[in-house]
Amino acid sequence: MAAIINQSIRRFMQTSAAKAAAQARVVGPSAVSGGHEGGYKIWKNLTFFVAFPSIILCAVNVYLGHQSHGHEQPEFVKYDYMRVRTKRFPWGEGNKSLFHNPHTNPLPDGYEH
Repeated sequence: MAAIINQSIRRFMQTSAAKAAAQARVVGPSAVSGGHEGGYKIWKNLTFFVAFPSIILCAVNVYLGHQSHGHEQPEFVKYDYMRVRTKRFPWGEGNKSLFHNPHTNPLPDGYEH
């Protein structure tokens, strides 16, 4: 009984969706309006007049924010669970990571001076 009801509901949903899609008409510039008459123009204009200026404004905001802050090192606090070296790094003297920055990355004993 449940299988019959399930199949009839599925058939109704499929036929009603097909009828609605056949009756729906898109008017105006759209990528799905049948003639492809202008949907790409909307996205092209959005890219040039919204996306690119937004990216530029965000980059300027980050740059100005970076310039306004000082570049002092934070105070070094030696925690037991941080910067644990159980094995030497295979490059250099073995204590510095591959992309070590002496200004921002402290060693286990503190910042380099």
